[in-house]
Amino acid sequence: MLKIRGISYLIGEDGDDVRRDLEIIARELHCTTVMLIGADGEQLISAARTALAIGLGVYLRPNVPEMPQSQLLEHLDDIAAAAEELRQAHPDQVTLFVGSEFSHTAPGIVPGPRSFLRLKLILRFHRVLQRRIDRRLHKLLSAAAAIARRRFHGPVTYSAAGWENVDWSPFDLVGVSLYRGRRNHTTYLDRVRTLVRDNDKPVVITEFGCGAFTGADLRGAGSFQIVNWFAESPRIRGDHPRDEAVQARYLGELIELYDAEGVHGCFVFTYAMPDFPHRDTPQLDLDKAGFGVIAVTEDGVQRPKQAFDEVARRYGAIAAKRP
Repeated sequence: MLKIRGISYLIGEDGDDVRRDLEIIARELHCTTVMLIGADGEQLISAARTALAIGLGVYLRPNVPEMPQSQLLEHLDDIAAAAEELRQAHPDQVTLFVGSEFSHTAPGIVPGPRSFLRLKLILRFHRVLQRRIDRRLHKLLSAAAAIARRRFHGPVTYSAAGWENVDWSPFDLVGVSLYRGRRNHTTYLDRVRTLVRDNDKPVVITEFGCGAFTGADLRGAGSFQIVNWFAESPRIRGDHPRDEAVQARYLGELIELYDAEGVHGCFVFTYAMPDFPHRDTPQLDLDKAGFGVIAVTEDGVQRPKQAFDEVARRYGAIAAKRP
């Protein structure tokens, strides 16, 4: 049974909305835990204090793509020290990520000046690059785990990409972003079962989700690729009718699967993506290419999508059957 029932929350610049959103996550989505993702350490810790006060457990995930590795480790050191203060005030409620998907978010593991370009290179040539990724990733993760543990004395983990081979011995939890799509649809269940069976530590699915349009369930993590970001006004390429039921069904099926297969916890990706605004004009409706369970207009107006109701129903049902 899923012990950790969560959703990720992207820390933006408007701190006034954080308490409102975290209240909704706790009370209406029936989440036990929120994953806070952000680059600014002060904003990350401030949001964590709010979440803990509401009664949510917190997974802190510093997100600093493009930061050189030496600076990334210094940043992690600062976050770990602040996280330890939170943990002492709220025992057993704070978990720290050392980072996520370093193979493309951290410069130096594969060639390329930007995370987006490194990701494209990995997706196309990951078999050729695998040995290089494994070697350099292991070195960085070993250093990151040591720094985190020097300051923070609670659970430590990492959010691995699906192609990354991680030595989990320095960590307390196995954390993997595991999107289902066309390529892995038939093998996805086996992958989940293998993760649970082959690790003697709790397994947490750190990201899963898709867009809200016809066919998004087969694109999974690639749902955002229907957007032409280089147009004068970013717009949807081709004909991709909005279909919120697709996203809702996808999330519901995977939550049910994780619950049945002994996964310790999961985090829906994600609560809201204001950078993917919802518009009435289909070609300009970027929200359907995003992963939020909340649609946000350019004016900041929020509306729960069908996915929101489905996640709330699934998490609520699991909570109700707990002894």
